[in-house]
Amino acid sequence: MNTTRPLILVTNDDGYQAKGLKKLVSLMRPLGEVVVISTNQPMSAKGHSITTTPTLSATLVNVEPGFKEYVCNGTPVDCVKIGYQWLLDRIPDLVVSGVNHGSNASTNVIYSGTMGAAIEACMDGINAIGFSLDCYDPDADFDHLDDAIVAITKEVLDKGLPDGVCLNVNFPKRSETPFKGLKVCRQAKAKWVEAYSECQSETGGTCLKLGGAFIFEDSGGDTDYEALQDNYISLVPTHFDLTAKQYMEPMRRFENLVFNNHENQG
Repeated sequence: MNTTRPLILVTNDDGYQAKGLKKLVSLMRPLGEVVVISTNQPMSAKGHSITTTPTLSATLVNVEPGFKEYVCNGTPVDCVKIGYQWLLDRIPDLVVSGVNHGSNASTNVIYSGTMGAAIEACMDGINAIGFSLDCYDPDADFDHLDDAIVAITKEVLDKGLPDGVCLNVNFPKRSETPFKGLKVCRQAKAKWVEAYSECQSETGGTCLKLGGAFIFEDSGGDTDYEALQDNYISLVPTHFDLTAKQYMEPMRRFENLVFNNHENQG
């Protein structure tokens, strides 16, 4: 690999054949040396999961000047981990994940394998961006994203991100009107309300199929979900520290609890 150009690691959670991945790869190749490590099957909603058993493998499927592509049997986070710990000869300058088929705004970020991969890189001090499109169609139109993805990526390559912060970027699906712009947002308060239905397995047993509805519970006007609904690109600075720092002092009351702390009870 040419060390004079940025090294960009590309991954996703929709599998190596996903249209969104192919779009992202095509946009990254002019910007630097590109290594793709993608999952061998769809891994949506895998979050930050990793593979402990069985063993992992990554198969090299394409080599061109300034470009390599691997297919991995693990999760999106596995793809990132084995990328810079095993396959690459240097730490990447940037990890980009996506373009996901479906929104990762609001609490979807918790479930998202796309964002799991970006957050994993962020945890190791690598600049990272997760890109998602608010459309679940496997044949979704991604062509309206080109300029925005390139502009955001160049900004990160040129100026970096704060330590411990990655970007969760979501795009509205294509419509007759262009984007209104980009908004820096906070993560919206919302939740999934699950609805399980019974179905028959291939062996004739009873199994459950997951369905449900996404319930928006916010009214702040500055959220990622609302930005998407209003045809804006949403950009949420995201970090992996889950500490509720504003509640640390009130929680000091737990330090005053009296309980038996003997190592041996006789």
